[in-house]
Amino acid sequence: MPKQEAPLHQLKNYLPDGSFDEVCHYLMYYKVQLTITRERKSVLGDYRNSYQNKNHRISVNGNLNPYSFLITLLHELAHLFTFERYGHRVLAHGQEWKNEFSKVLAQFLAKHIFPADIQRTLLKTLQNPAASSCADTALLRVLHQYDKKKDGITLIETLLEGAQFTIKGGRIFIKEERIRKRFKCKELATGKIYLFSPVYEVQAIDLK
Repeated sequence: MPKQEAPLHQLKNYLPDGSFDEVCHYLMYYKVQLTITRERKSVLGDYRNSYQNKNHRISVNGNLNPYSFLITLLHELAHLFTFERYGHRVLAHGQEWKNEFSKVLAQFLAKHIFPADIQRTLLKTLQNPAASSCADTALLRVLHQYDKKKDGITLIETLLEGAQFTIKGGRIFIKEERIRKRFKCKELATGKIYLFSPVYEVQAIDLK
């Protein structure tokens, strides 16, 4: 999916039912330039504050499922709200941003837009939201259930110890034991050890 500014009416294709009108209100009120991008492995969304004659800019990965897309968009809108109130005087994911994200997320939770399992998980994050959805293992795990299923793609935590898997780029690993919150995995080609999040998506290898 190429990078493109998204006409507001097309947002309904990316958002869950019941969320469009309020999202649209924020984007129009703050004159946000919203961009839908291709998949980015390192980030799900991005915010750039307004300056001189440029509007606030938000980008969100277009490959996300509707619930992930909405949560990511609210995450970036919280950066906008924080900037409007504090400028550059606070940390990017400090308490001020956490407060703004919690407030806007609570508004959408009150509408019961999310399925019950996502709703429960989000309620637990309201008091102390993670700086990134990618850092919230519980949230990633439940959101993964609503992704489009791809053949052979699974989470590392679902593999048995000793199972082989590949990641993007074709590197092959063997899953080993869990060390605290991550799984120890050995790369076959080099013997090097890497630690993977339990909710990292991989391509399982069938050795039968």
